Amino acid sequence: MLIRRSIPAVADTPIVLTIGNFDGLHLGHQAMLARLAEAARRLRVPSCVMTFEPHPREFFAPDQAPTRLTSLREKLEWLDRAGIERVQICRFNFEFAKTTAEDFIARILYRGLAARWILVGDDFRFGARRAGDLSLLKQAESACGFRVHAMHSVMADGVRVSSTAVREALARGDMARAQRLLGRPYSISGRVVGGDRVGRKLGWPTANVLMKHNRPPLAGIFAVEVHGIEGRALPGVASLGVRPTLARDARPCLEVHLLDFARDIYGAHLRVDFLHKFRDEQKYADVETLKRQIAVDVENAREYFRHRDAETQRSAQK
Repeated sequence: MLIRRSIPAVADTPIVLTIGNFDGLHLGHQAMLARLAEAARRLRVPSCVMTFEPHPREFFAPDQAPTRLTSLREKLEWLDRAGIERVQICRFNFEFAKTTAEDFIARILYRGLAARWILVGDDFRFGARRAGDLSLLKQAESACGFRVHAMHSVMADGVRVSSTAVREALARGDMARAQRLLGRPYSISGRVVGGDRVGRKLGWPTANVLMKHNRPPLAGIFAVEVHGIEGRALPGVASLGVRPTLARDARPCLEVHLLDFARDIYGAHLRVDFLHKFRDEQKYADVETLKRQIAVDVENAREYFRHRDAETQRSAQK
């Protein structure tokens, strides 16, 4: 996958293009990418996704912007898995924010990217003060030689699939609903780094996964599966939050205890899939009480995976 961070003055090849933030890569995004891939095959040109870094709402109002579902690296990994051939990352700053809708069409879409086929959401807005819309793009079709198509909402469980709906499900701890909206378990990726080794001292060693998320969209104690070790998913129990009993600051951290696993995995890049939430974080009176609760959490995780595996076997036998 070719990743570009600047718009060329003149494109090297025509492309098919879709534009958006693609936070979370949920089922609605996946439907857009499938249409994009089909157009790329039909027109025999590369598929390209244009996205923005940072998110425009993070740029204009960082304190009010919604928490991210995916870091930029995670987003790029999911786009690569979806078979996207090119990603155009637009640096969103004051200069880019001043780009008029007309200049966006002529300089970026027409000359810089040579878009031949463009897919956007039916509520897509672009350009300074969000002045551009689907209608303006359609008006430019004949002059620029591209065709514009609108992607309508994808529905699941009777509601529109959106990043907002995924965030709401995660905030409630409704992992099953989040999975239905995403088409997969919600996950966080990161490298295992050295921590304060408190988990080891408590008798429950953990992998400290370095997150790019300053404000993760969920918190608590979870049953998880971990990918990136031994080529298979490993079961575990994870704590995601500020560790109120032990921590001296309020920075969230992700710690994972892998069940029946004792290898050193420092430096490994892991993907942690969140399957089920057991409880919220709590502040305990002392470390001994915390140790007893961790033992309960580990046993709950074991029971969760025993039950899940038994259900899978029963389904396979039908």
